[in-house]
Amino acid sequence: MMLTNRIIACLDVMDGRVVKGTSFVNLRDAGDPVALAERYEVQGADEIVFLDITATDQGRGTLLELVRRTAERLFIPLTVGGGMRTVDDIARALRAGADKTAINSAAVRHPELLTDAARRFGSQCVVASIDALRNGTGWEVYVNGGREPTGLDVIEWAARCAELGAGEILLTSIDRDGARSGYDIELVSRVANVVTVPVVASGGAGSAGDVVDAFTRGRADAALLAGILHDGTVDIPRVKSALRAASIPVREAA
Repeated sequence: MMLTNRIIACLDVMDGRVVKGTSFVNLRDAGDPVALAERYEVQGADEIVFLDITATDQGRGTLLELVRRTAERLFIPLTVGGGMRTVDDIARALRAGADKTAINSAAVRHPELLTDAARRFGSQCVVASIDALRNGTGWEVYVNGGREPTGLDVIEWAARCAELGAGEILLTSIDRDGARSGYDIELVSRVANVVTVPVVASGGAGSAGDVVDAFTRGRADAALLAGILHDGTVDIPRVKSALRAASIPVREAA
C-alpha cells in the first residue's frame, strides 16, 4: 500500500490566539485555534500541529485546557508542542488529547528526554522539533522560540534525535518562516538524507507549488502550512489538487 504525503496545518498559539509572523517575529493575530483547527480538518488537513510558542520563554507549561478543547473537535491527529520539559509534561499533553508531542528546547538541554519519552509512550508520540537558521554553508539549531543559538549543527542534531528515539522530525527554517519564498529545499533534503524517520518541512510555503517541491525535491514526508492558510492565500483542497497533478499520493478529504 502506497503511503500518502501529509499536509499539516500549524497553529502557533500565543495568549490563547493563533498568531503568525515572519522569522518568528512581527506576530499578528490569525484567529481562534479551535475554530481554525476545525476549519482545516474540514478542508482536508491530515494533521494539526498546535505550538504554544511562548510557553518555554515564559517558563510555563502548555495551555492544556485549550489543547483539550481543540482535541475534542478533531478526528485527525493532533501534535502539541511548547513547554514540554519533562516526561510528565508529555503525559499531561497526551491525556489532554494530543496524539504526539513536539519537543524542541528541552531536547537540546536534556537529550535523554527523547529516549525516556519514546520508551514510555512509543516513538510515534515523540516529534523532535528543530528550528534551523542558516549559518554560512550550514545551519545552526536555535531554541527558546528561535531566540537562542546552541552551536549545534542541524544535520547532525537531526540524526541524533532519530537515534535517541524521536519518531519524526519537524524541521523549521527560521530564515524562510513567513517569507512565502518556498521551503529551504536544501535543508529539508539534507536532513531527509540522514534520517529514516519522517521529515516534516516547515517554514516558507507561499504556494501549492512550494509544497510540491518539498515532496519532490526535498523528499519530505509531510509539509506544514500556516500563514498562507490563515490568510486564505491558498487552501488545502487547492494544495492537494496540485499534489495529485504531480502524481504525489495524498489522502482524500473525509
